[in-house]
Amino acid sequence: MAESDKKFFLLLFFVSFAVIVPTLHAHIASFDDYWKQRAEEAQKAAQEAYNPNPEEITNDLNSHVNKALMGTNSTRRNLRKHNGPCTATNPIDRCWRCKPNWAKNRKKLADCVLGFGHKTVGGKNGPFYVVTDSSDNDLANPKPGTLRHAVVQNGPLWIIFARSMVIRLSEELIITSHKTIDARGANVRIAHGAGLTLQFVKNVIIHNLHIHDIVAGNGGLIIDSANHIGFRTRSDGDGISIFGSSNIWIDHVSMSNCGDGLVDAIMGSTAITISNCHFTHHNEVMLFGASDSYAGDAIMQITVAFNHFGRGLVQRMPRCRWGFIHVVNNDYTHWLMYAIGGSSHPTIISQGNRFIAPPDQFAKEVTKRDYAPEDVWRAWTWRSEGDLMMNGAFFVQSGSRLTRNPFSRAQMIKSRPGTFVKRLTRFSGTLSCRPGRPC
Repeated sequence: MAESDKKFFLLLFFVSFAVIVPTLHAHIASFDDYWKQRAEEAQKAAQEAYNPNPEEITNDLNSHVNKALMGTNSTRRNLRKHNGPCTATNPIDRCWRCKPNWAKNRKKLADCVLGFGHKTVGGKNGPFYVVTDSSDNDLANPKPGTLRHAVVQNGPLWIIFARSMVIRLSEELIITSHKTIDARGANVRIAHGAGLTLQFVKNVIIHNLHIHDIVAGNGGLIIDSANHIGFRTRSDGDGISIFGSSNIWIDHVSMSNCGDGLVDAIMGSTAITISNCHFTHHNEVMLFGASDSYAGDAIMQITVAFNHFGRGLVQRMPRCRWGFIHVVNNDYTHWLMYAIGGSSHPTIISQGNRFIAPPDQFAKEVTKRDYAPEDVWRAWTWRSEGDLMMNGAFFVQSGSRLTRNPFSRAQMIKSRPGTFVKRLTRFSGTLSCRPGRPC
């Protein structure tokens, strides 16, 4: 991208931010000096995280996938439960999963992220915090040892869990910058209460959580940092809400049945990777960009990689506005309406995914474009490269190829990329990890 184009996008972001400021108060009843400063810092961080040449990131990810598959000649789908030795099948997992000392070197995980969120290190540079208490009774002065107490502490923290637990959040969990929530070694469920909120923050890793049966919160006085308590309005019921935030990595999370979306990324959020997750039993799965009128989402860059979109899903895997979305090597085994959709001319690059269409003859199309006639959307860049279409699935392409096509045949695995998807996503969702053994 030319320097003039970069300046244009940044100008567009700032103008949109200024125009839309009154609506940036989502769920913040009192947008006081603390939240104004947090919004300004988040805006600056998003600007710094934005990559004016997103093709460099997609190229890097494809190169890692190719290296992970080199030497692999078995493409037969294995339907049996895996009980053998550790088999990490994609480049993110190969970075850490088969090492038996993972529990003694937990922070190695922060070196493994790829895609647009590749600079995310979470709480790597901070101490460990052990969650010992599953309660969430005091929203303004949370008890030490609880997850709510952990996520609002100042500075980087690597948060782990003393044991398996179910955490029912009384209201949305407002997470501050430079945090890792690492549930490896325990079965940790965020369930039957409110969800996770990443608002005006940067540098957060969420790993190996079950998040399900999330409901909208009523709001109220909620701690949002170690030094501030704010009044919140009603939350939406998202599993994970990313709002005006950057450098976010969501990995090996299992999600289902939330009151609104499973994962929403809106209001200028960017530099995000969503990988190795398992999504089931939900209607509107992922929303990237909440408004056709908010041009600030032009800086949005998100990688969706190695995930399994499974049973009981309807639509939005994802639904995109503006931005640049790289959807690579995911397994789409179920949908009822469509898989990938959008409006407001997002760039969507779909590579090496497997799409298995539903029996419904009227739901075979992978793609869905909203609020634009064909003579408008045919200029949008939606490209399918090396995808495997099954059971009548079809992807309606539009726009031209990227002007600088960075994808070689080796990087794209153009021969039979779809046949590798089951291997790449075989261990999606939460992992059963035991100290002293590979995950």
